[in-house]
Amino acid sequence: MNKKRPRHLALHQIRLPLPGLVSILHRVSGVVLFLSLPLLLLALQYSLTSIETHTRLLELLAHPLSKLAMMGLLWAFLHHFCAGLRYLAIDLHYVGNLARARASSKIVLAVSLALTVLLGAKLW
Repeated sequence: MNKKRPRHLALHQIRLPLPGLVSILHRVSGVVLFLSLPLLLLALQYSLTSIETHTRLLELLAHPLSKLAMMGLLWAFLHHFCAGLRYLAIDLHYVGNLARARASSKIVLAVSLALTVLLGAKLW
């Protein structure tokens, strides 16, 4: 019983495998989407209320920081969607072994980033 255990966990030394990173990003993107929902609903309300509030909203969204925030939300949505499809495939036993799980996590990251770049360039 006299084992020398660490008193604290050194979080900066932990190396997560890629499926673990995709899992954490899935949770973070879900939280970001949930917390941004009131702002997105407010923007929808401003776009529908009157022409003055609509033009004010367009001016606000034309700012580069607003565009960057919207790109971040776009990535969060696309990553959350792609990772959700991955977890659905895992639950349906389409992804059965570790090699397929690692490959599917690479695919999730690649597809979500590629779609973000494509849609972001079109919307920018």
